[in-house]
Amino acid sequence: MAATIYPDYPPALTSDQSGYLLSNLKDWSILNGLAVRPSPAFVSREIDPSGSLAVTAPLTLFPSLFPRVCFDEARAIQTGYNELYAAIAGDETWLKEIVEEIAQVDEFIAKLWQVHLAVKREGYTQDLSLGLFRSDYMVHRDPLNSAAEPQIRQVEFNTIASSFGGLAAKVSALHRHLLQIQAFPPTQLDLITANNLPDNLSVQSLSRGLATAHKAYGNCVSEPNRPLCILFIVQSPENNIFDQHALSNELWTNHGIPTFRVAYGNILRHTSVAHSFPTRPLIYSPPNLPSSYEVTTCYFRAGYSPAEYPDDTAWSARLHLERSAAIKCPSILTHLAGSKKIQQILATPSSTYLERFLARSRAISDTTAVASRIRATFAAMYPLDSSPAGRHAASLATSPHESAAYVLKPQREGGGNNIYGTKIPAFLKSLGDDELKWKGYVLMELIEPPSLRNTIFRNGEVKSGEVIGELGVYGVCLWRNGKDKHKDKVEILENFEAGHLLRTKGRESEEGGVAAGFGSVDSVCLIEI
Repeated sequence: MAATIYPDYPPALTSDQSGYLLSNLKDWSILNGLAVRPSPAFVSREIDPSGSLAVTAPLTLFPSLFPRVCFDEARAIQTGYNELYAAIAGDETWLKEIVEEIAQVDEFIAKLWQVHLAVKREGYTQDLSLGLFRSDYMVHRDPLNSAAEPQIRQVEFNTIASSFGGLAAKVSALHRHLLQIQAFPPTQLDLITANNLPDNLSVQSLSRGLATAHKAYGNCVSEPNRPLCILFIVQSPENNIFDQHALSNELWTNHGIPTFRVAYGNILRHTSVAHSFPTRPLIYSPPNLPSSYEVTTCYFRAGYSPAEYPDDTAWSARLHLERSAAIKCPSILTHLAGSKKIQQILATPSSTYLERFLARSRAISDTTAVASRIRATFAAMYPLDSSPAGRHAASLATSPHESAAYVLKPQREGGGNNIYGTKIPAFLKSLGDDELKWKGYVLMELIEPPSLRNTIFRNGEVKSGEVIGELGVYGVCLWRNGKDKHKDKVEILENFEAGHLLRTKGRESEEGGVAAGFGSVDSVCLIEI
């Protein structure tokens, strides 16, 4: 970790100050749905067999300091990132080359591609795609240059199940509330001010994206009077259910859109495709109602992990949804575009892929400037193959000394999958000399965030110490895939930045996923550096 660029923060609390702050934090959180279902490690199934309890989500007591210039840049470039990944998802020919290479060593990626091929043979009936994206960053400062300015470096780009938009807005509101009721010590009020705690419209913005897709779907085609709805495809059980309810409640309340949750394992039970119509509309039959709905949009909050596909039935469910007329968020090709291999190819020095793909979006006028700003966020990434860059990466990854500055990443989402630092050589040794197995990973330079302190409340415990923050910026993009001679183009119909998320973890933790059990939800306190 680089030396700190921040003032001394936060202050030590007296027992009275701590009690007041914690009491209000816990009460406000439950009152406003800033909550999760408890993990079995915290509340056993024997104590809560019906899964009816809720606890305060893992939170920081204070908003974390964050350079304003970094925050503003991360938000400003999100629309460029949205268009980049829409264009990648729209280039099936290029994706084919990349995916087929990964598929040699990654069965999950291979089966996702097979779903796409099966639908392609039958013929896609929906040319609209929706992305609710999240681009994750850390603040980076060159540890060898004390005069270096802080910059953002991208950790990853998420194209499926980009979570915590519901809780992110609430924790920003929580910290503003704690400021309002004077729960923060007076010594910090020159830093923690209303002007330094930005509003977070992630709930409204992400829901607006879903509502835009719902409207773009058009009229019901299966039956004249059948109502339309949005489906959330979810895991079961789902500890992060309140995060998802924040979005579905917004859709019901402020957009008037019927919104239902379907567990991934129940897709084939509760949905059907109306085969008598060439567009193959997707019909949802709620188990608690006599009526049925035509589905405009399938929002995946599940389906990103191999563990969710234990048998052929699970793959049949994914194919069932993909071949339907519902707008997918994301489509299979958009899901695949989020693989780490794509990120590595984009981040390769001297790569021209940024300009190439941004030029395929009709909405961007100055691709060179946008590409330059996006490229500035990349950390060094390498393949592990027989190319010159791959051989260089192998020498770094197998060195007990050099590997300390890198992280090894598979093609996975959801946290808990990466191999860090000096553990890399032993892990690669366990793979043997099989070049195909090595190709399933990319090597990424570790980002050096400046030292920062905060206090985390998680599972009833309060812990203070050095922390690392990861800023996620949400983006909404709705696009139409090109056809005929323009099929390598995408037509951007909607594109906007959609709020932000700050996840904070203890410095000793290598992973940052809140749902995976590593991090906490936080908000930013902007400062000038």
